[in-house]
Amino acid sequence: MGSRIEHRAEFAADVASVYAAVAGEKALRALLEELGGHSAALLAYEESDAGLRYQLRQGISADKLPQAVRTLHKGDLLVTRTQTWRVSKDGTGRQGNASVEVGGVPGEISARTALLADGGTTVLRISGEVTVRIPLFGGKLESVIAEQVTKLLEREAEFTAKWLAEAA
Repeated sequence: MGSRIEHRAEFAADVASVYAAVAGEKALRALLEELGGHSAALLAYEESDAGLRYQLRQGISADKLPQAVRTLHKGDLLVTRTQTWRVSKDGTGRQGNASVEVGGVPGEISARTALLADGGTTVLRISGEVTVRIPLFGGKLESVIAEQVTKLLEREAEFTAKWLAEAA
């Protein structure tokens, strides 16, 4: 079944400004510099009429991994995230999908993402699932990874809020 990921962040800015802060190339490079860990890189960044697609890599040192993960995975982790964004169907926001591969772990993370206007604020919603295909231990790893992803999303939201405040 997998472990659920639910994240919501609210920003005191319009959708266009928040979109630039979460998906702009300059903002992504700054995010990776601050939160990306070792081997962090923006691997691809492609804008088209259909929307935006980017891929980034983040590194997590083995000493920062929870014990449950270190037991089953030796060494550092490299995480590759592919994100797509497009204008929402009603034209007022953005929506997209994210997929994440964790090197050396048989499984994946997939999520739906949305930026929505809500009065004078913009809400970022992320809803996804972690699936790990390891007999007996998969469920435990899923919950640990889901917890760590949620913490990362919270740190990224803090970075975005700071980015928006500095841009104002």
